[in-house]
Amino acid sequence: MNTKTYEYLSDWARENFAKGRTEGRAEAQAEGKAEAMAEAVVTVLDARDIQVPDEFKDKILVCRDFDRLNAWIAAAATIESSDALLDEEL
Repeated sequence: MNTKTYEYLSDWARENFAKGRTEGRAEAQAEGKAEAMAEAVVTVLDARDIQVPDEFKDKILVCRDFDRLNAWIAAAATIESSDALLDEEL
């Protein structure tokens, strides 16, 4: 059965299908936002010629904690070394 063309008959099914789609879209948007924030941290550090070990760079890029990412973005703008960024871990 192709769910793209199948029309759910009951109100309950239509409502829950719509709710699931909405939740899925919200999760995808949050994932995209976190990914962009992580990339921003790396971009700022690169622009400031601050060397970050690959292991920590990978940790930044997979992070999805908005509080931690915000702290890293703020720190990336002012720190002098990647060691200082490590101190910004929550």
